[in-house]
Amino acid sequence: MFPRNFWYVAGWDWEIRRQELFRRTLCNEPVVFWRREDGKPVALEDRCCHRHVPLSGGRLRGDNVECPYHGLTYDCTGACVRVPSQKAIPPSARVRSYPVVERHHWIWIWMGDPALADPALIEDYHWNDDPAWRFKGERLQVEGNYLLLVDNLLDLTHLQFVHRTTLGTEAISNFPIKVEREDTRVRVTRWIMDSPAPPFFQKAGGFSPTEHVDRWQIIEFTPPGFVRLDVGAARAGTGAPEGDRSQGFTMRNLNALTPETDSSTHYFWGQAHNFGIDDPSITEMLFNQVHTAFLEDLVIVRNQQSNIDAYASKLPDQVDFGQDAGGIRARRIVQDIIDAENAATDQH
Repeated sequence: MFPRNFWYVAGWDWEIRRQELFRRTLCNEPVVFWRREDGKPVALEDRCCHRHVPLSGGRLRGDNVECPYHGLTYDCTGACVRVPSQKAIPPSARVRSYPVVERHHWIWIWMGDPALADPALIEDYHWNDDPAWRFKGERLQVEGNYLLLVDNLLDLTHLQFVHRTTLGTEAISNFPIKVEREDTRVRVTRWIMDSPAPPFFQKAGGFSPTEHVDRWQIIEFTPPGFVRLDVGAARAGTGAPEGDRSQGFTMRNLNALTPETDSSTHYFWGQAHNFGIDDPSITEMLFNQVHTAFLEDLVIVRNQQSNIDAYASKLPDQVDFGQDAGGIRARRIVQDIIDAENAATDQH
C-alpha cells in the first residue's frame, strides 16, 4: 500500500519531547519517539522483543527506554542493553530503529531500508521556518486512505461545491487545467481569470465583493504524499499570469500526507504567507479559514472511504474525467514505486 524508501513526516517538532515517550502508527507500524539528552529525536519499533509489550508505556533511563513489563532496556539503536533477570543478552534481543531527521518544524522518518536514508532527499518545506514568511499548521486525523487526499488536493474543481462559503466560486470549473509531469513530479495549473474573489480571498487580499481578480492555483505533487500549492489572486488585468503579482497576494498551502493505516492518514498541513508578516492576526485568519475548509474535505474523504470499505472486493470501477488527470498521474507514480520496491524485495 505504501512506498517504503521515502522520508515521511512523523510529527511536529513540539510533539516529540525529552521526558515523554510518544507513540504513533505510521504505514501500519507502531513507532515510539523520544528525545535524547542532547535533544536529538529517536524512533524505535514500539514493541519489546520479549513479549511484544509497547515500549511507549515504559520510561526513559537516560537516553534508553525501559519496557514496562519485565524491565528490558533498549538503547537508541534498538539493541537490548539490559535484562534484569540475567546477565547474558542474546544478540537477537533488539527492535528496529528508524532514521529520523528534524527539519522545517517536522520530525521526518525513513520507513524503508536505513542504508538508503539520505537526508538530502527530504522534501523542501522551507516556508515553515523561512523568516520571510509566516506560517501556522496542525495535524488532522483523517479516516481515509492518503491517496484520497492526494486526489482531493490535485483536483480543486470541488472548491465551488464543498467550500461554497470559503474558497469556492462558481467560476472555477469553467477554466481548464494544465497538467505536466516531470519524472516523479506532477504539476497542475489553473488560472481563473477576471472573476469575483471568494470570501476567503476578499479577506486576505482586501478585495471588495464586486471586484474581479485573476486567480491562480499551481499545485505540485511529489511522492508518496507531498502536495504544495502556490495560490493567490491579483486584480484582474494587472499582469499576474505574466509574473506581476504586485496587485494581489500569494500564499503557500503545504501538505504532507503520512499513511497511518490502509484506511487512515496523518494529515500535516500549514498555511504560509509573505504579506503582513508582522501582524499575527493575518496568520490566524488565514489558518482558520483553511482549517474550516479542510474539515469539510475530511467529511468527503471519510464518506468515500466508508463506501470503499462497504463495497470491499466488489467495488465498481470508477469513472474518470479530465479534471482527474493530475490525480491519475500521481497514483500511477506511487504504484510504479510500490511495484519496483516489491520486485526488489522478491529478488532478495
